[in-house]
Order: sequence, then structure tokens, then C-alpha cells
Amino acid sequence: MNKKTFVLDTNVLLHNAESIHSFADNNVVLPMAVIEELDTFKRDNNELGRNARQVIRALDELRGQGNLRDGVPIGKGGTLTIVSTPAVDETEDLGLSQTVPDNRILWLAYMLHRAGQNVIFVSKDINARLKADALGLQAQDFEKMKVNVDDLYAGFMEQTVSSRTLDSFFKSDTFQQRGMGRYPNEFLILRDRGAKKRTGLARVLRPGLVTHLSNQHEKVWNIAARNREQRMALELLMDPEVQIVTLVGQAGTGKTLLAMAAALHCTLRMKRYDRVLVSRPVIPMGKDIGYLPGAKLEKISHWMQPIFDNLTYLLRDGMEVGQRMKRKAKMTAHEKIDKLQRDNVMEMEALTYIRGRSIPRQYVIIDEAQNLTPHEIKTIVSRAGEGTKMVLTGDPYQIDNPYLDASSNGLTYATERLKGQDIHGHVTLRNSERSPLAAIAAEHL
Repeated sequence: MNKKTFVLDTNVLLHNAESIHSFADNNVVLPMAVIEELDTFKRDNNELGRNARQVIRALDELRGQGNLRDGVPIGKGGTLTIVSTPAVDETEDLGLSQTVPDNRILWLAYMLHRAGQNVIFVSKDINARLKADALGLQAQDFEKMKVNVDDLYAGFMEQTVSSRTLDSFFKSDTFQQRGMGRYPNEFLILRDRGAKKRTGLARVLRPGLVTHLSNQHEKVWNIAARNREQRMALELLMDPEVQIVTLVGQAGTGKTLLAMAAALHCTLRMKRYDRVLVSRPVIPMGKDIGYLPGAKLEKISHWMQPIFDNLTYLLRDGMEVGQRMKRKAKMTAHEKIDKLQRDNVMEMEALTYIRGRSIPRQYVIIDEAQNLTPHEIKTIVSRAGEGTKMVLTGDPYQIDNPYLDASSNGLTYATERLKGQDIHGHVTLRNSERSPLAAIAAEHL
């Protein structure tokens, strides 16, 4: 069998430190330029730096199995080789400046291709893949941990049933019938076969067994659901047995607002959790504003402004913040937020500082989770201690991370991988409820 030669770009290793073991019985080539780029990242105190260090340690361990220049065995019959970039043949000008690391990587891939190897260039960088294609090279994205976003689990489905079946469902607390539902905590819109406008809403306990939605979750923290999907989301957000919830939806569908309302309700009124912890990736939309002065809380407050906006709405005048604040009902929303933070009831934290922590009895909301890699999502969720609930929200079609897309981000990956778990629930929210203007923008712009 003609083995393939996979030439990996640096961003593949930074995206997934285990990627060098993902090519089975084929040959993996790391250009020397990749090793040089890893060296520049290894000092960073973030996910990229950690992945760079992990890859470097893994390569150092492989040296014990042979010479990396000649190739060392990996996987099932495959090899890994570190190859120096050959000098550019001036008679064959490909228009690639050798001062650019990506171009040196592409030049090596091109030379291996010219030598007769079945070369496939693997990169998370779309522009690098375009260059490779222009050179006549096979180029592809790193596909591991990708899902088909067009077939992403929605968290609910419509099912046509007989009038008799729907009547039986309405008359009983739980209803059992073979073929109802696929996953725990999935929602079913039961539609009467004989009267299409007659429907019932059910929640799957396990495939074949369904129940009604709780009437206690019609309104949460004085916020009522405006559509069916929001009602499903509140059901999951308020259920302590559902320990991880994923909410996907475009801007204005209410993902963050519903999560914050449920968090306040469960923590301040029901006392199920000791604290609300809110975080989001520090990735700007557009050009970064650069260095921010002040202490940590002052720095992250700029990135947390969307959270403050939702809290301001939820804590506006006339809404109390639990028993401890009833006597100060005239406090402004901003004063209430400040008091919640001073009392350690609510914490805003940068994701950078979550690694290594153990988080017990907290209601954790990770907003804009579509900007996180699958590995980052795993790192965050694995911080959950006893009695903690985690909510991941985001829009897979609004990604600011240059190396992620709708199919490869951590939010869609978690949604698809966890859909069969008893403690997971998911809803895709489709209707914008922020305002008529926001709805038009989401649909037409």
C-alpha cells in the first residue's frame, strides 16, 4: 500500500497536542520551521503555550526510539520525521518568500511531492491551504474532533402520533411507548396525526419513556420563556440533575439571559449553589484594543460587558436580589451587581485562571464557548466539582478564533459528543427575541 505523507502545519499541533498520533499507519513529517515556531510559543501561559510544551515533550520522548531525522515509529506502522527545509531552487520561483515560516513549510511539502511522495498538507489556516492548492498539493483541514454542523443535534424533534396516544400522554405523569425519543433530556413535540394543530410537549427520561415539563419553570427570576425553545432551555437550566447544558443559537435568542436568570434563581432563591461563576474567552471582535490598565477585575470587566448588560436587565429596579438585599430595594442594578461580587455570590473570571481549579457547588456559565477548542472545553468541564452545574452557550456561526469554524469548535463538539449522557441536555434556539431589529439583522444581514 502506498503510504501517505502528512506534512503538518504548526497550528495543527497547537490546536491538538495529540495530533501527531492521529494518522495511523502513514508517515508524519514535521518541517524544521514547525519546531522553530513551537519554540516561540512554549513560553506562553495559555492553551497554545501548553500545547506547544506538550508536543515538544512528546517529541523528546520519541527520540528514545531512534533518530527523528531518519524517522521513529508511531501508531500502527507509521513514522514521524523532522525534516530540514531544503534550499530554494532559484530556477523554480514559486513566489514563496522564505522569510515567512508558512512558506518554508509549504516549500518542504512541495519538494517531497516533487520527489514522488503522496503528500497531504494539513493546516488549520485556510490561507495556507489555498497556497498549497495553488502549488498542486493536496491540502486539508485537521478533521479530528470535527462534527457536521448541518446535522448538529438540536435537542428536540417533532414526532407525529395518534390522537389516542396524545390523549394518553396528557392523562399520565409519565408515558411509555416504544420509539419515543432517542436520547435522555431530548424534547419531543408530539403532533396529533388527525389534527395537525394539536400538539404536546414532552421531555425524554430515557428512550421510550417521556414526561411533561415542570410547571414550576414557567417563569424564572421574573423572566418567562417567549417561545417553545426557550421553555425547553429553562427546563434544563433549572434541573439540578442535568449537570451540563449546551445552548446554541444566533444573537438575540436569549441564551445568556436565560442562563443568567436560572443561575440567579437557583443560587439566591433556591440556595442550590454557593456561587455563580461566569466566564468567556478573551477574544476581541475586530482589532484588539491592546493593553488594559488596572487590576485583574478591572481588565476582565471590559470583556464581561455583555454579561453586565444581561445582569443589569435582570437586576433592574423592582427586582430583589434575595433575602439579604431586600432592605436595599432602592439600589441600582450596578450597585446590586457590585454587592453580589463583594459578597462572593457572583464571580467573573478569565478562562485563563480556571485551569487547575476545582469548582464545587457553583453554577458555572461559559459564554461564547464557540471560540474554544474541544480540548479547552474538556479542560474547563473537568474542573467541575461535586454539586456544580455547567452551562455552555454560543453561536457556532460567529467565531472570532482564526483556527476554528462551525464544525471544529468546542461547543458543537461537546453538544454532539455528550448527547447520549443522562446528565447532559441541549437546545438549539432559533428565534431572536431581543428586538424586531435584532431579529431582522440575524436573519438578513
